[in-house]
Amino acid sequence: MSDKVVTLTEATFDEVISASEEPILVDFWAEWCGPCKMVAPILDEIAEEQEGKVKIAKLNIDEHQSIPMRYNVMSIPSMLLFKDGEVTKTVVGAKSKAQLIEELGL
Repeated sequence: MSDKVVTLTEATFDEVISASEEPILVDFWAEWCGPCKMVAPILDEIAEEQEGKVKIAKLNIDEHQSIPMRYNVMSIPSMLLFKDGEVTKTVVGAKSKAQLIEELGL
């Protein structure tokens, strides 16, 4: 995982989301999820290439279950884009880098 990708927990989630000046894309994932593993290197690349424009964060749904429930995350990988603390876009499922960038408007 890139050092540009932030790992979130239940304890840090709200603070990181509300404090972020840039939009922040949160990847809801789990260790056992094959498609999540396919998306991870793509998110690392986006984190490097879009530094200063968007932050990338990850939240393990098995270790931190209250946050996915709060945002009705039913499938993984699910990626929620937050701006000013609010969800502005949701992407569900593994996507190519080009698809992600297009769907998220990056």
